[in-house]
Parts: sequence; C-alpha cells; structure tokens
Amino acid sequence: MGEGKDFGVVVLISGSGSNLQAIIDARLPLTIRAVISNKAEAYGLERARQAGIPTEVIDHREFADRPAFDAALQQRIDRYQPDLVVLAGFMRILTDELVNHYRGRMINIHPSLLPKYRGTNTHTRAIEAGDTVAGCSVHWVTPELDAGPVLLQAEVPIHPGDNADTLAARVLEQEHKIYPEAIRRIASGEIHWPN
Repeated sequence: MGEGKDFGVVVLISGSGSNLQAIIDARLPLTIRAVISNKAEAYGLERARQAGIPTEVIDHREFADRPAFDAALQQRIDRYQPDLVVLAGFMRILTDELVNHYRGRMINIHPSLLPKYRGTNTHTRAIEAGDTVAGCSVHWVTPELDAGPVLLQAEVPIHPGDNADTLAARVLEQEHKIYPEAIRRIASGEIHWPN
C-alpha cells in the first residue's frame, strides 16, 4: 500500500454522498482517484465533480445479473489501482468474488453497533429492542453481510420519543466523523487488515 498522497482510494456510492463529502472535507493525506456510482442521478457524483474527482457510472440495470455487473465494476475499479475501496452508501449486495478480490482493501460504514443489527432497518430495530444506545461501525468488507472485522465505532444515545429518522440523523453525524478517521488511519498504516 502506498502512503501519503500516493495512497489511492476509490469510493463507491449510490445516493446523496454525504459520507463522501465528509471524506472530501477532511482533506486526508491521500488521493481519491475516482467516485463510481451505479446510479447516474446520484448527487454524490456532483459532489465529486465539484471537488475535481473523476466520476463514472455503471448502471446495474444494464447487466443480466449480479455477477456480470460485479465483474464490470471490478474492471472499472482496477483501472484506478486503489489501495482502498470505500463503500459510502453503495446500495448493492456484492458477490463473494468481488469482495474477495479486494480482501483487506475494502471498507464499509454501517449504521449500527455491529455485530448488532446487520442488514437494513437498523434504527427501527434498535428502538423496538428497547436499546438505550445506537451508533455506527466502520468495518472491513467480507463475503458475509456486515460481518467483517470492525475498525472503529461511535455511539449515540437513543432518546425517549426517538423515531428511525431522528436517530438516523444523530448517527449520520457520527458517521461523518469516524469514516474519514478510519480512512486516515488505514492510509497512515495505523490500521491493517487483521491477517
């Protein structure tokens, strides 16, 4: 892996790109080589363009199946030779082949305190379970969904009267802090894939 400005990152998005913006704003000692989305209308692409970052769109609907899309996505990512692939609201389940290709070089942020509440509807599930805290986790991506080793977590309180939206907003604020920090630590060599 490179270090400093030579450390290259590719970010995958599907939506607004608020975590991407947090990463851009953190002015980390690395280069975001590209932002790739599976949706042409994703606002995150505009955020990238405004920051002078190359963008690409690979529409998953143009492929016969998930393996075909993931093979094309992998080819596109590999053109940029990234040291790290960052999933920032990329709303696709990835094939084992793609995940294993980037083993130890792909991270994701998940809106729960893993291993609790893998998958979707994390905030509703935490509230319905009567939890007093929720949060977010940055983790290495492995073939099993949201099950990779955790790098960093942040907690937020669950207040009486919270709903999924109010809790999500508080968790997102913490995502914007810990995701850039986790990337900084990987780029600096402080955090490694646990061999």
